[in-house]
Amino acid sequence: MRAAARGQSWPAAAMLSPTMIVLALVVFYPLVAAMRESFYESGQRLDADGFVVEGEWFAGLANYAGVVQQRFLNAALNTTLFTVVTVALEVVLGVAMALVMRRAFRGRAFLRASILVPWAVPTAVAGLMWKWIFQADGVANALLGTEILWTADGPWAKLAVVVADVWKTSPFVGLLVLAGLQIIPAEVYEAARVDGATPRQTFWRVTLPLVKPALLVAVLFRLMDALRVFDLPYVMIGPRKQSVETLSGLIWDEATRVHYGPASAYGTALFLYIAVIAFVFVKLLGADLLSDVRARRKEAARDGA
Repeated sequence: MRAAARGQSWPAAAMLSPTMIVLALVVFYPLVAAMRESFYESGQRLDADGFVVEGEWFAGLANYAGVVQQRFLNAALNTTLFTVVTVALEVVLGVAMALVMRRAFRGRAFLRASILVPWAVPTAVAGLMWKWIFQADGVANALLGTEILWTADGPWAKLAVVVADVWKTSPFVGLLVLAGLQIIPAEVYEAARVDGATPRQTFWRVTLPLVKPALLVAVLFRLMDALRVFDLPYVMIGPRKQSVETLSGLIWDEATRVHYGPASAYGTALFLYIAVIAFVFVKLLGADLLSDVRARRKEAARDGA
């Protein structure tokens, strides 16, 4: 049995090898190259004889010293705050959208299409649209009767970026949750009605537990996506704005100024930050997305024994 299983593993490995090669070229190699670059500096310096030389030299952990500087810490705080606020709002709105899209009523197809339109709009286009809305003479101030400088550097800029991101990305969460709702058997809801459960009890004790796997996948995807946000603050507010500068924006700014060593160090730090967040989410919050796979492996191992 085990020999047959090993024989069947070779075709699977052959079929997966193109994917692994592509991942090695577009993911692992750039990651290793960035980590290597984070320990080097490039440019001009004085040699031991006092002559100006140009090139690349080993700098050790000098590039990582910027991780404890104010600009990096501010960008990390902005990134974390943006992630927590937007993901929380998008989960609430996404679940509400999914519940509405799941109901059967006339015009449901049109409603679904209209809800999903923001997700289909490119982020740069959405950023320009919301920048026009939040201009000093834009629609937002006209509706609110205010004269707020939304796109200037300040707390209002944070709010403008959060509103734009929630508008654009909530349909993504709603779409994944809707997929989870579609596989819940109707008999479960019928049993809940027979038992006298109220709509609120049905949601908290039936719908939410059964849709939890799809919801956790949506939250995990949004966490990783929000932690590397760059384009929306850049298009709406601009580069090097302290109130909305994220880690990705800081990395881009350092790279465009040919500071490849610090940019690579910050990129490595962002990668580790995202990896830690994903690990904590999966392990500590009960998002065991591979439980079914592990159960099947254990069952196959018992059968093989």
